[in-house]
Amino acid sequence: MNPPALDVDAVRADFPFFSPGDGGIPPAYLDSAATSQKPRVVLEAERGFLEGANAAVHRGAHTLAAEATELFEDARESVARFVGAEPDTFVWTGGATAGLNLLAYAIGNASAGRGGAAAQRFNLYAGDDIVVTEAEHHANLVPWQELAARTGATLRHIPVLDDGTLDMDAAARIIGHRTRILAFPHVSNVLGIVNPVAELVELAHAVDAVTVLDACQSVPHLPLDLPALGVDFAVFSGHKLFGPYAVGGLYGRGDVLEALPVFLTGGSMITEVTLDSAGYLPPPQRFEAGTQPVSQAVALAAAVSYLDDIGHDAIAAHEAMLAERMRDGLRSIDGVRLFGDTDHAARVALWTFDVEGVHAHDVGQLLDSRGVAVRVGHHCAQPLHRRFGLTASVRASAAFYNTIDDVDRMLDGVSGVRAFFGAA
Repeated sequence: MNPPALDVDAVRADFPFFSPGDGGIPPAYLDSAATSQKPRVVLEAERGFLEGANAAVHRGAHTLAAEATELFEDARESVARFVGAEPDTFVWTGGATAGLNLLAYAIGNASAGRGGAAAQRFNLYAGDDIVVTEAEHHANLVPWQELAARTGATLRHIPVLDDGTLDMDAAARIIGHRTRILAFPHVSNVLGIVNPVAELVELAHAVDAVTVLDACQSVPHLPLDLPALGVDFAVFSGHKLFGPYAVGGLYGRGDVLEALPVFLTGGSMITEVTLDSAGYLPPPQRFEAGTQPVSQAVALAAAVSYLDDIGHDAIAAHEAMLAERMRDGLRSIDGVRLFGDTDHAARVALWTFDVEGVHAHDVGQLLDSRGVAVRVGHHCAQPLHRRFGLTASVRASAAFYNTIDDVDRMLDGVSGVRAFFGAA
């Protein structure tokens, strides 16, 4: 049965960003992989909390504090459910980068002898391997570089093939008895390709390695059940999920999260403190020291509720149509080199490309002058750009609020780039 058609005009009416001002035409916003626009219900949810329920959570005994705590924990339940998780396996973070650093430093603490016997499963020593991919965002690379430097472990990577897919033959050789951690993206923020999670998890778990999934580019576009994927940990950001900045989530499989030692310490995550020692709460509170992003969490819950109301099937079908139109259009333009252009992998509506003879920044400025917003640069993925012989590229990324006209405006602009700069 075909999925229900998405009424994109009705969707855009829910986003103040797309309301034309002074009779103008809203920009063709094709940079959702960097950050998404926010529906009105999200803005209203955060403002409503701050105006009517603002109080410190898990601390006060008064009625307002109890209401704020209930809203905060209800938000945890909603966002956890959105990714198939139970609330006690979901930790609030400041975003995906914060979640990945939490993991890297907590594992480093385990390797330094913190966390007791249960945490020994995370110990890293000289000769152990941390494995990433050549397609990592820096946020899922640099923390592991630092952890390797602190522990003496070796950082290795799974190469990317010419078509943008991971070299799974190499992965099978690299992931071995010395591998302690495998960290990889669900969807590359440069290539848009959905990586083979099940196969990678199977390789890692066969050697008792911990798996860490960067789900930043998949959670906004794909229906996810993180426990069913089998990963040990996963992170994502709220601002890419049509929610606020400075909030995100860390999912941890129950027994693995329970064994992880603390990273940030302070108030709200303790049981008893003396002048010489402290005891810590169980997850998720163990990893939520200090004041949390409470209003942002409430707003992120409003975002996932909004997506549920629209329907994942309708969103996926609409975005697949946009992805195909972008691919076909970019393929037809002389001098454009597409990356991740393969029919052998699922993908999201994200395409990165290079225009022969024209720097990516010049392409972006020309498109911007025509009301088209795209991302230019290395997209926090310098190693992957070097793999393809580039220092910078152009990335167009769509979401369910984009229209065919948005895509066509981008394609029309790109088609004239080389002539405009005298490179044709």
